[in-house]
Amino acid sequence: MLLVLFFPFMSFFILFFCGRFLNRIFLIYSALSLMLLSLCTVIYFFYEININLSSVYVYCGSWIKFDDVYISWNFLFDSLTMSLLLVVILISCLVHIFSVDYMHLDPFFLKFISYLSLFTFFMLILVTAGNFFQLFLGWEGVGLASYLLINFWFTREQANKSALKAVIVNRIGDFCLYFAILLIFYNFKTLDFYVIFSNIYMFSHTCLVFFGFKIFLLDLISFFLFFAAMGKSAQVGLHTWLPDAMEGPTPVSALIHAATMVTAGIFLLIRSSIIFEYSNNILLFITFIGALTIIFSSTAGFFQFDLKKVIAYSTCSQLGYMVFACGNSQYVLALYHLFNHAFFKALLFLGAGSVIHAMMDEQDVRKMGGLWKLLPISYISFLIGSLSLMGLPFLTGFYSKDVILEVASFNLNISSVFSWYLALIAVTGTSYYSMRLIYLVFFNDVNIIVNVKNIKESPYFTLFVLSILCILSIQIGYLFKEFFNGPFSDLWLNIYISPKNYVFFEEEYLSIYFRLLPFIFTFLGFCLVLIFYKFFHFFNFKLIKVLRFFGGKWFFDVIYNNFLVLTILKFAYNITFKLLDKGFIEKLGSITMSRMFKEKALNFSLFQSGFLYHYLLICVLSICFMFIFINFVLLGDLIFFFLALFLLFGVFNI
Repeated sequence: MLLVLFFPFMSFFILFFCGRFLNRIFLIYSALSLMLLSLCTVIYFFYEININLSSVYVYCGSWIKFDDVYISWNFLFDSLTMSLLLVVILISCLVHIFSVDYMHLDPFFLKFISYLSLFTFFMLILVTAGNFFQLFLGWEGVGLASYLLINFWFTREQANKSALKAVIVNRIGDFCLYFAILLIFYNFKTLDFYVIFSNIYMFSHTCLVFFGFKIFLLDLISFFLFFAAMGKSAQVGLHTWLPDAMEGPTPVSALIHAATMVTAGIFLLIRSSIIFEYSNNILLFITFIGALTIIFSSTAGFFQFDLKKVIAYSTCSQLGYMVFACGNSQYVLALYHLFNHAFFKALLFLGAGSVIHAMMDEQDVRKMGGLWKLLPISYISFLIGSLSLMGLPFLTGFYSKDVILEVASFNLNISSVFSWYLALIAVTGTSYYSMRLIYLVFFNDVNIIVNVKNIKESPYFTLFVLSILCILSIQIGYLFKEFFNGPFSDLWLNIYISPKNYVFFEEEYLSIYFRLLPFIFTFLGFCLVLIFYKFFHFFNFKLIKVLRFFGGKWFFDVIYNNFLVLTILKFAYNITFKLLDKGFIEKLGSITMSRMFKEKALNFSLFQSGFLYHYLLICVLSICFMFIFINFVLLGDLIFFFLALFLLFGVFNI
């Protein structure tokens, strides 16, 4: 079982440490072979575990042991783990193959492939973890690998800023996960998943008291776990790092958005489902944040002109659907959508990469147009990915996205209904920016600034990967429909749903109007593209404020920079640096003490005159001082003692 983790790590080790000494072609094919071996291993164990229903728990010995702390290396291979493993390894293999063509001219190509393998390895550590501490190790590992990959072109200033932004924003989520782990360990005395989940009922009514307020323990743990997921999965408020992460190479974007990093937060929600189900109030909050992320991302992508950033906002939107499903206790549907989303999102990014490569690294859609004849295979790939993203019937995205909305309509809770309306309206936004991209890139008037003769299709490896992803984006949703959403499946017993939150859903009993609503809103977005670009000049001035608001991404970056970051920087400079470091600490601390000792040392050095009678005088005065101390201090006459001491110091100017 552990060969699944061993092969990506060996790929990283060989490329990173032996890349200078071995043949380049040999190293490339070695890395691809190791990733394919990992994929074959995953497919075999996927059949054994998910089809034959035989979960595996691998214990590898103790890791940390002192007092009451006992943490072991253990790996959990169940249906949830294997579903994520299949996605991660398959997408990673395709991205590795795609990178052979896309990045082969880069001087640090081997290092890039090694970072991809490292990224995959840490994601596998996270997914297969059997306890929270091991999960935290993988959690931090994918953050490290994402920093290395986003900042791969380190000579670009914007890449440096984007990588730092990704790390700093994710620090918030990492701190919340760390605090949740501390709360879990302090109360459960263990971090092992099975032990915690089997004893969760005993803590369902445990309260903590803060300043006279009672807070349920599981509410607090769930809150911190969800904020950790918000950071990694780019939910509204902690989403700002994801669009800027597009500064990395396109294969990195595909891997981050499709199979790693952003899916880590959703995996954490699904793995911890029993904690959220026993919590009292957090699910309503999760539902609302998911719906708000959907509507925000759909509108923020309206007027973006960077090809990869528009797709990045679509990732935020789809992650919002997954969080929305988790808030409605539909964890299996969230996993199903995560599974489907990986394939058509990888297709979108790699198809965009093919277009960008053909356009000499141009990403502005205003400088494209009319490319469907020049890049027919890239156009077909991008079209299939976009239609699947929109949820067009009988494509992969349709089978999970529409079911999430349909099941949500069964909830009678006011908050859930309101969130459902937000998510439904956002379907129009998704359709709008998807069709807008297709129109501007492939059908708009030609605005190409490069030589048309140089625009040609990508090499064979790229086209092979796009072809595989096209097939998967069409078929995979239908093939796994009963696997994830079957009515009699015992596969997902490790995902707990409370009886009070369970929604009996049967498609046959759902009104035809509810089934058609997502398609109607999708078609409305398609019509808006035609109307907007045909009659834009009639209401250009009326929409100028809307353009500024949506084009400015709801001004989240402006608010953070002007009110949060700038305030912190001013406080750090004026208070902590100037007042404390340069003021209080230096004047009353090291500098003042060093000056005082230096001055006193100079004064005492005056005693070293070199004359014998001076030293004899000091000896006599010392004897007098001892006599005064013995006769007056010990007798209690302190006033005379201090008077004599003052005269002594005054005479010799000490």
